[in-house]
Amino acid sequence: MIFDENKVNRIDFHMHTTVSDGTDTPEQIIGIVRDAGITLFSVADHDSIKSSVMIKKLLTENDPGFFSGVEFSCRDDEGKYHILGYGYDTNAESLKKITEFTHNNRMKKARLRLEYIKADYGFEFPREEIENLLRMDNPGKPHIGNLMVKYGYAPTKEIAIKDYINKLRVRTDYIRPETAIEGILAAGGVPVLAHPAYGDGDQLIIGDELDKRIKKLKDFGLEGVECFYSGFTVKLIRDAMSLADKYGLYITAGSDYHGSNKMVELGDTGLDYTKDFPESLHKFIRRVMQ
Repeated sequence: MIFDENKVNRIDFHMHTTVSDGTDTPEQIIGIVRDAGITLFSVADHDSIKSSVMIKKLLTENDPGFFSGVEFSCRDDEGKYHILGYGYDTNAESLKKITEFTHNNRMKKARLRLEYIKADYGFEFPREEIENLLRMDNPGKPHIGNLMVKYGYAPTKEIAIKDYINKLRVRTDYIRPETAIEGILAAGGVPVLAHPAYGDGDQLIIGDELDKRIKKLKDFGLEGVECFYSGFTVKLIRDAMSLADKYGLYITAGSDYHGSNKMVELGDTGLDYTKDFPESLHKFIRRVMQ
């Protein structure tokens, strides 16, 4: 893999594989990225660095540019945050500790959800299916929802999640945003706030509330904001860019591609709304590829 910034013309720094809740394996994602014409990418699986480790080993000189990524689900007294980490050392102990905690947390939630839909709705699955589910790296609601569809308990995965799985309010320990940020920094990475306008569920965070949130995270060590995102309107993109500029933060771009688990196309970052990459985006690319 040879990196040449002058040849980077299509990017996507936010996608998921089967290591979390995507439907493409790390091996498959390389070919899919190449076929999409993307010249620089990162995979940011939920609460796991496994896919970044795997992809780095699989890449050849003829493949697109790549740097490590991860997405941590965080919460504090003021709400939920998704913190992306980029360009970190995959051998760093600080991230290994966090991912071990988050993996155990996800496994606990998966078991609780399976117990809930069995007890409250009578939804049962063959033992082999449950064992396969619990052998996954990070089983989540989409995986259980797909099982419910397979065995006729729901017509679609989305309805399975909305009408059944989400009825259970799972109370488990989240990592705090400052913990994720500190761990990423300790691993030599760049912490970035993912899809900043989106909070918990359908929550939309804009205006002074978003300003306050970004300032707080900047004080913890946040270095970037995902301003270009598949679900953002032009106004949301511009507002996020304005706050990134106000606080001297990097700008990143990502689609949040999940394969067939989400109706988002690879490379759909919203960058089509701008003629050239913003300088803060160029600076981010130089930082993670140095």
